[in-house]
Amino acid sequence: MTLRSLLVDFNSYFASVEQQVEPRLRGRPVGVVPMLADTTVCIAASIEAKTFGVKTGTKVADARRLCPGIAFVVARHALYIDFHHRAVAAVDTVAPVRRVLSIDEMDCELTGRWREPARALGLARDIKAVLRERVGECLRTSIGIGPNTFIAKTASDMVKPDGLVLIEKRELPQRLFGLGVRELSGIGKQMEKRLARHGIRTVEELCSRSREELRAIWGGVGGEVMHDRLRGEEAGGQEGDTHSISHSSVLAPERRNAEDAFAVVNRLTQKAAMRLRKAGHYASRLTLAVKYLDGSRWDADMRLVDTQDTVTFLHALEKLWAGRPRDRRRILQVGMAFSDLVPEAGHSGSLFASEAKSKSLYETLDRLNARFGRQAVYFASAHKARDRGGMHIAFNHIPDPETEK
Repeated sequence: MTLRSLLVDFNSYFASVEQQVEPRLRGRPVGVVPMLADTTVCIAASIEAKTFGVKTGTKVADARRLCPGIAFVVARHALYIDFHHRAVAAVDTVAPVRRVLSIDEMDCELTGRWREPARALGLARDIKAVLRERVGECLRTSIGIGPNTFIAKTASDMVKPDGLVLIEKRELPQRLFGLGVRELSGIGKQMEKRLARHGIRTVEELCSRSREELRAIWGGVGGEVMHDRLRGEEAGGQEGDTHSISHSSVLAPERRNAEDAFAVVNRLTQKAAMRLRKAGHYASRLTLAVKYLDGSRWDADMRLVDTQDTVTFLHALEKLWAGRPRDRRRILQVGMAFSDLVPEAGHSGSLFASEAKSKSLYETLDRLNARFGRQAVYFASAHKARDRGGMHIAFNHIPDPETEK
């Protein structure tokens, strides 16, 4: 009996919550937007809208063209958080929720006879039933069952909406060979590019490499963890490790210029640095992403000596920003991410920088912002965006009042 994880993944979560509370939206294509403007983008789309090609990141004008009957609603983040807590409580009455992975995902531990395939499948059906009863019929889920959380997550993505997929350890890794590497949790655009440079585009090609080769490609133990996870191993308790900390923001029409856009991403970087310190991690890479009104994108990243220092991050951000294309001026969205995270125990730090004073300083600044609000103390380079960075939900981040208020 190798099954250890049952992962519950809500389908089109934001839009489904809107359909649950607004009966007029049920069965209709719905786009959730940060503001009502044709030049903004959908931050979520309902199951019905997705059948027309509307997805996260689709511009509102394009969504209207793809799906003339689509209804747009402004995001209500507090509502989504409330439904999240109700859903966790409902699932926990059927199976113990071991870990909340994101606003729309939770991992349940399988123990004892629940590890038997037939019983695990029955448990999944019971979870779907209790969610319909206690949270609402519009919040459909895809459930994946596997020998570790990573495989359960992969299984949950295989059939949407309303899926139920079980993968046993004896089927691995062959069961995954038809997938592209981007379909695996934890592999984003930058890692996809890195793997492509090594001739790896599919999971089958990824699985053909040894642990040592993957360690070299990842530049550390992350490659060995991926090797083991793909084969159903528990990967030394690293299932719940944070892979990145990121923020992004769609700009209001009056702010779609370089000066305001930089102020916003600067503010987001300061906010992410506070989250990084609270999580007890250090970042070794900063990525900057810019999306333009014409649909084009640009991104770049920079390697760092693992740090929590906001000033270091802002200097790196300035260098990355200076390298952006200058021929495209209308900026729609900016985003940043800290990745290649290092826990406190693995932190080495710079040979030339004394961290004691800066660490004490940032602890004080973070306490002030937690107590008096996010505008209490901030670096002046973000002054024009001091009203940005409030409570917004990334799917892998449930807002914490201390860092979001």
